[in-house]
Amino acid sequence: MSAETELETTAETSEVVESDASTPEDGEAGEAAGTSSGRLERLEREGDIAADYLEELLDIADLDGDLDMDVEADRASVSIVGADLNQLVGTDGKVLEALQELTRLAVYRETGERSRLMLDVSGYRADKRSRLTKLGEEAAERVRASGEPESLEPMSPFERKVVHDAVAAAGLTSESAGVEPRRYVVVLPSEE
Repeated sequence: MSAETELETTAETSEVVESDASTPEDGEAGEAAGTSSGRLERLEREGDIAADYLEELLDIADLDGDLDMDVEADRASVSIVGADLNQLVGTDGKVLEALQELTRLAVYRETGERSRLMLDVSGYRADKRSRLTKLGEEAAERVRASGEPESLEPMSPFERKVVHDAVAAAGLTSESAGVEPRRYVVVLPSEE
């Protein structure tokens, strides 16, 4: 089960998702600042382990690709860029999802801790994130104009998270409804 899947309650049929932005309370500010460098080091280590694993995999598969590592949104992020890597993405990103889970397992094997690492191949996820953000923004505008909730098509946990974030950034709320693998986002009108 992926980390995104665990973030959403599959036993329930609905949940409200609001903005991720949180700030520490006054007493926690010093604590948060002290642990951020340790968290950054842990995430960089996850990226290094993932890159080593993926480099071996590329060598075994005789594929050429360059690895870029970063830390974004409190997660390690690794991107593989190269000429013809479509076979690492697969239909609808299914191979990419499986490869991400295998990479997370490799990190877990080395660290003993679960990883929320994100993997991208040839910009597939970045492009998808951009399209989903636009979808969330457009749905929010339609809901704001009509005053009626709007249900979107079923999506993966990653896709729903991106849409929830876009809707929250537009000032509305959304919820996930349904049961895996057919969970979907419902954009809700404001309660004004």
